[in-house]
Amino acid sequence: MSHSPAQNLSAGLPSPSFPSVPLFSRPLRVLYDLLGTLVVLGCAVCYLPLSRAGTADPLFWMIPLYLLCGILPPLLFVRVPGWRLRLCAHGATMLIIFLLSATVAVLYHLGHLPMLWHGQWKDWLWSAGVAILAEALVFWNGMICIYITSTQLGLRWRVLGVLCGLIPVVNLLVLGRMLSVVIREVDTETAVDDRNKARATEAVCRTRYPLLLVHGVFFRDFRYLDYWGRIPKALKANGATVYYGNQQSAASVDDSGRELAQRIREIVAATGCGKVNVIAHSKGGLDMRAAIARYGVGNMVASLTTINTPHKGCGFADYLLSHIPQSVQKKAAGAYNATLTRLGDKNPDFMSAVTDLTAARCAGMQTSLAFPPEADIYCQSVGSRLDRPTGGRFPLNFCYPLVRYFDGPNDGLVAESSFAFGSSFTLLTARGKRGISHGDMIDLNRENIPGFDVREFYVGLVADLKQRGL
Repeated sequence: MSHSPAQNLSAGLPSPSFPSVPLFSRPLRVLYDLLGTLVVLGCAVCYLPLSRAGTADPLFWMIPLYLLCGILPPLLFVRVPGWRLRLCAHGATMLIIFLLSATVAVLYHLGHLPMLWHGQWKDWLWSAGVAILAEALVFWNGMICIYITSTQLGLRWRVLGVLCGLIPVVNLLVLGRMLSVVIREVDTETAVDDRNKARATEAVCRTRYPLLLVHGVFFRDFRYLDYWGRIPKALKANGATVYYGNQQSAASVDDSGRELAQRIREIVAATGCGKVNVIAHSKGGLDMRAAIARYGVGNMVASLTTINTPHKGCGFADYLLSHIPQSVQKKAAGAYNATLTRLGDKNPDFMSAVTDLTAARCAGMQTSLAFPPEADIYCQSVGSRLDRPTGGRFPLNFCYPLVRYFDGPNDGLVAESSFAFGSSFTLLTARGKRGISHGDMIDLNRENIPGFDVREFYVGLVADLKQRGL
C-alpha cells in the first residue's frame, strides 16, 4: 500500500515544454508567400493599361494563376497534420500575401495618381477597383480560414479582429498579432505530431493496465466534448488504452465513489484487465478515494494519480456557503440539477457536491477515506500554481484573488496546501508570470501555454507508470 503523506513537493515529473518549432515548413512557406504575392500583384495592378486596347489582355493568363494561388497551400503543406491545420496554414499564407501585395498595390497606384488629371482617370479607377477586388478576395480567404480553424486565437483575438477592422494602423497591428498566433499554432502542432510519430513504435504509454480518466465536479464525460481536451488523443497516439469514469457531474463524494466502483468492475469484467490505472482530476480524486476505501475495488486499482485535487478541501467554499443566503443556494442548486437531469444525470445533487469540497467536510472524511490494509496501490499527486489572475480564464481569473485571500497560493480554485497526497507530490508552474490553472491541467481551453505542454506532461506521467510495471 502506498498512500502515505506526500513527499518531494517540487520534485518528480518535470514540466515539459513544447518541442522546437519545425523548420521544414519555413522555406516552402517563404517561397510560396513570394510567388503568391507576385501572382496577386499581377492581378491587382496589371489592369492599369498603357492603352485601353490592352485592358483585357492579361485576364486569360492571370485569373487561372490567381485561383490556383487561392487553393494551393493546403495541398503544399502535406506534413502539417490534418485538414484543419492545413486550412489554418492556408489562411495565414493568404493574409501574408495580402499584406505584401496590398502594400505594393497601394504604392503602385499612388505613383500613378497623375493619370487622374491627364485624361486617364477611367483607366486608373478601373485598375484601382480591380486591385481592391483582388486584394479583398485574398484577405477574406485568409480571415475566414483562420477564424473557423484556429483554436489558439480564442474569443479575445476574434473579437479584437472584428472591432479593430476599420481602424487604420490598429487593424494592421491586430492582424499581425493574429498571424503570429496562428503561425505558432501550426508550427507547434506539427512539431507535436512529428514527436509522437517518431516514438510511435516505442508505445511509451502502453501500460500493463488500462487508464481510467476520472473527471471533476460540474462536468460530464461527453462523446463530442472531451473534458480532458487533447490529452486522450496524445495518450492513445503513444499506445495507451483509455476509459472514462462516466460518473454524474455533481453528487456527494460517497455517491460518486459508488458509481466509480461500479464503473471499474464493469471495465475489469469486460476486458479481463484485472486492474486499472486511475488519473483523477479535482473532486474526482476524492471520489476515487471513496471508491477504493468504501466500495471494495482496492484490488482492482493499480495506481491512483490525483490532479489538482482538494484533499484538504477549499476554505473558500466554507466561506461562500456560510455567507450566501440559503434561498440563493437553493435556487442555484435547483437550476443546476434540472439542467443536468436533462443532459443525462440520473440524480444530480449540486449542494452535496459543493458541501463535500469544504475544508470542514474534507477534514471529517479523512479517516473514512483511508485505504484498507490489503490495498496495494501506488499513489501520487500533482498540483499546479497560477501566478496571476489573468493567467486563468473566467471564472478562475475571478476566483483566484478570493481563494488567495482565504487559502493562499492556488490554481484559481484549489490551494497549494490542499494538493498533496500519496507517496509523492509534484507542483507545476510555467515560466514567466502566467502560471498553470486548474483548467489548464486538463487542457480545458485547448491552449498552448508557453513553457508547459500539458499533453506531453500526461505522456510522461503515464510513461512513468509503465516503467513501474503498472
